[in-house]
Amino acid sequence: MDGRCICGALRYRLMEPPMFTQCCHCSWCQRETGSAFAVNALIETARVEVDGPIVERTIPSASGKGQILVQCAGCGTTIYGHYGGGGRAVAFVRTGTLDDPAACPPDIHIYTTTKRPWVLLPPDVPAMPEYYRASEYWPAASLARRDALRASQQVERPNRS
Repeated sequence: MDGRCICGALRYRLMEPPMFTQCCHCSWCQRETGSAFAVNALIETARVEVDGPIVERTIPSASGKGQILVQCAGCGTTIYGHYGGGGRAVAFVRTGTLDDPAACPPDIHIYTTTKRPWVLLPPDVPAMPEYYRASEYWPAASLARRDALRASQQVERPNRS
């Protein structure tokens, strides 16, 4: 899957399909995107190839840990973000920047308690009032990728106690 920013100076490629795609209806995502929700495809950052000028910017998040946005240095389009809980290992790719955004429909809708009342959710996609447990919704192959990523982070960050 390929994608780009608005000005075209930054192109990227997902080297594998995302682990999972979630549509977040929280008020933070609404304010950050200026829209009713954000659709993010979760993938290992190492599996995203970026070609072009980027800038990183940290913004506040509901968790208090902040979010790092990876944006085109020219036009400012956010390509993906890193959330405090997952660190830099997982990229939350904005599916609207894909050349074919329809290729990554949401696997789940989250924080639906704050969704806009005029947004209608499909009955065949799980919808959660808040967040969810990945172990209950992610496919087995995606959970295995997540577990491998976590194991590699344990090796990279030795215990300092």
